[in-house]
Amino acid sequence: MIGLFLITHSSYGESLIQCACHVLNHRPKQIVQLGVAAQDDPQDALPLAREMLKLVDSGDGVLVLTDIYGASPANVALKLLEPGRVEGVAGVNLPMLLRALTYRDKGMKILLTKAVSGGRDGILNMRKH
Repeated sequence: MIGLFLITHSSYGESLIQCACHVLNHRPKQIVQLGVAAQDDPQDALPLAREMLKLVDSGDGVLVLTDIYGASPANVALKLLEPGRVEGVAGVNLPMLLRALTYRDKGMKILLTKAVSGGRDGILNMRKH
C-alpha cells in the first residue's frame, strides 16, 4: 500500500486526517502529517520530514500531499520527491484525501490521477447541481 504524507500549514493536515477518520469511521494506516508554522524555517523541517516519510513507506512508495504550491510546506515536500517512488500533489482538500485513501493500493500512476481528479471534482457550484 502506498503511504500518505501530508505536509501543510499549521494543523491543516491533521484536521484533514481527522475529518477522513470521521467519514471512514477509523484512522487509516500509513498516514502521517507535518504541520509547518509561519515561524518555522523550511530547512529545519526537512530532516524531520525525511524521517516521517520513512514511517509510511512500506516499499510501495509515498504520495505527499501539500496545500499551496510555492509555500513553505510545498517547498519541503519538493525536496522529498523521487519520480515513481515519492510523488507529490499540491492543493490538498478533503475530497482529494478521501480519493487518495481509496486508491492507494492501485499503484502510483492511478493514485496520482485519482487524487488530482478527486480534489478537482470536489469543487463545484452547489446551485448548479
